Amino acid sequence: MADKHHIDEVTGTETTGHEWDGIRELNTPLPRWWLWILYASIIWSFGYYIAYPAIPLVSSYTKGMLGYSSRAEVAKDMKAAKAAQQVHLDKLEKASLEEIRTDPELLEFALAGGRAAFNINCSQCHGSGAQGFKGYPNLNDDEWLWGGSVEAIHFTISKGIRNDQSDEARASAMPAFLKDETLDKAGVNDVAEYVLALSGGGSDAEAANRGKALYAENCVDCHGETGAGNTELGAPALNNPIWLYGGDKATIVETISFSRGGVMPAWGNILDVATIKELAIYIHSLGGGQ
Repeated sequence: MADKHHIDEVTGTETTGHEWDGIRELNTPLPRWWLWILYASIIWSFGYYIAYPAIPLVSSYTKGMLGYSSRAEVAKDMKAAKAAQQVHLDKLEKASLEEIRTDPELLEFALAGGRAAFNINCSQCHGSGAQGFKGYPNLNDDEWLWGGSVEAIHFTISKGIRNDQSDEARASAMPAFLKDETLDKAGVNDVAEYVLALSGGGSDAEAANRGKALYAENCVDCHGETGAGNTELGAPALNNPIWLYGGDKATIVETISFSRGGVMPAWGNILDVATIKELAIYIHSLGGGQ
């Protein structure tokens, strides 16, 4: 134990009397202002425990003398926000799609609401950027199975596709040409080569030439002579490089052989009228072709 009254030669500060291996501990207490802040914080914490909800119990918590609730505050803020939006929501519900698009204030509100509704309800299938995935259409381009006008998009969202929720759901059925024995494997291969040729690909000209006749016999009624597609039937265009399930030969052969049948919910049975309009306006702004 060192001398309690020893003064450090370097700092001129008295030491505490503790010494380890020749190292002495300086007696430098905390500043008084720091201690007063500490004491004030302790007193404040006791006051906080009494005034506000603070201590968890077995199945509840102490309510506090002021009766404050953060959940109640959030609910109050949400109610106020909804009330502020209600004026525009009422207008959206009554306005036509064209009226919404030509009203700058209402259009801005609809786009913001549509973006939020898309992120909540649609991004799981179409992606957060509406880029789509295999079997889920990209909504950023001008290629639409059922039409890209805002009215057509609104109808598709409302009624859905091949679902059992709406009698008006978009519906079309492509034959499974191999499964139904309409074509054999060689015929499917030839049609696939012709479809590839329509889109600017393919390498077997002889097979594509054979497939042209089979295409005219089995596919032209829906996809058209030039492969331009038909939005009335939901038949995709085959004369460009945009594909829903993939444009490689193996995928095209699979599609021709066994068909495809994607399903989309009837959102009109799930969301309110204003939200459906917001979604239609927003999605059309991404890539509406009409």
